[in-house]
Amino acid sequence: MEWITLILTVSIVIISFHLLFGKSSPNAPPCIRGWIPWFGAAFEFGKAPLHFIQQARAKYGPVFTIVAAGKRMTFVTLNEDFRLFFTSKDVDFEQAVQEAVHNTASISKDCFFETHPACHAIIKGRLTPGNTAMLSPHLCEEFNEHLENLGPEGSGQLNELIKSVMYPSVMSNLLGRCNSPSSSLTRQEFLEKFTTYDDGFEYGSQLPEMDWANSKQWLLSLLRNMVIKAEETLNSENSGKTLLQHLASSIDETYLPNYGLLLLWASLANAIPITFWAVAFLLSNPASYKIAMDQINAVLGDQDSHCLVCIEDKQKTTVTLDHLQQMPYVKWCIMEAIRLRAPGAITRKVVRPLKLQNYIIPPGDMLMLSPYWAHRNPKYFPEPEDFKPERWETADLEKNVLLEGFVAFGGGKNQCPGRWYAIMELHMFVALILYKFDFTLQDPLPKPSPLHLVGTQQPDGPCAVWYKHR
Repeated sequence: MEWITLILTVSIVIISFHLLFGKSSPNAPPCIRGWIPWFGAAFEFGKAPLHFIQQARAKYGPVFTIVAAGKRMTFVTLNEDFRLFFTSKDVDFEQAVQEAVHNTASISKDCFFETHPACHAIIKGRLTPGNTAMLSPHLCEEFNEHLENLGPEGSGQLNELIKSVMYPSVMSNLLGRCNSPSSSLTRQEFLEKFTTYDDGFEYGSQLPEMDWANSKQWLLSLLRNMVIKAEETLNSENSGKTLLQHLASSIDETYLPNYGLLLLWASLANAIPITFWAVAFLLSNPASYKIAMDQINAVLGDQDSHCLVCIEDKQKTTVTLDHLQQMPYVKWCIMEAIRLRAPGAITRKVVRPLKLQNYIIPPGDMLMLSPYWAHRNPKYFPEPEDFKPERWETADLEKNVLLEGFVAFGGGKNQCPGRWYAIMELHMFVALILYKFDFTLQDPLPKPSPLHLVGTQQPDGPCAVWYKHR
């Protein structure tokens, strides 16, 4: 009889939950609930979130709500509603991400609300196009050094090769040369720990007690040491204060390593996948590759023509911002890679009833926008699945004017503060690596993984290459 009692109890609980929480307001958008209380549609949604979003849009229309793991996520998919998403006073960015920030970087709620505006302002101010120009010479030196460490020829996974160069280079550029992994052993250890942390970042933001917790603690310990080094070298670095040192002037030292970890993740976790995609797209599109290489060789090849020892000169190739301006097609390729592999979703929290289309979105809902799917709107991007760098010719990138419908960097006051640095960084790296090395793809271009909503898309398979120094 005990099993009968158990079945009846479970049935009563399920029916009660549906009676209590199953009714929707007549002004609410279509809601995908699933049949298990609290879990809702979590199981189906979690299998392939990117695909689930598009399937839900096709079935329920441009505005719909997904209930999963006790949370309500209302998706906005029409371009005409994006401005409301980014600028409405009825939604809030900080409240939307606070819990995730606490779980992934151990920053308390009060501290985050108090310090995030200042932190965002510092990063935005230090990474403006003007200040980015001051960072570019040192970044070029770092890229040259670590690219040469790849050796005269070899093979490996393209993603891992890019990580091995960009991780230490960007860390040195933003956190200080003293805080970049200095030996191959320490670089490998950092790569392993950060990769573990990055791989679990999205799930760790929801379930704090995951396997990646050890990697998080290791990185926090590393950042504590970085903060100490940054303070000790405050006046000794030739290039002036680093971004980490600027943050130290406005954030309580108790949480400075935690914000340093967020800065580290933001500067590496999105740039590396996009760099991979940009290079991989070019290598798998011969026509685009030829146009890009013609520009790269025309601009950077002049350095070799005036040098008697061309090999040594290529090892220390100078790439200035003026050089980058002369390679617009390479920049178009990077922007096209960002478009095609943009974040799966960005979010705001509804804090007051929000009118959207003919619906009223209740407070507490997480308002979601998918740049990945927004960039597949044929109205703004004809043949949206194709890699077509030429579509960026109509954008005025030199004046930082992007294409209509492009939302990879967000919008409103919480737009990505490091976007101009990221574009410069990727532009410089792609030009350098293709100038220095010839590549041969050993695998077909992988598809993007459908599992990720947070951050840019990861490859869903191997992409091995053979390379040789030119």
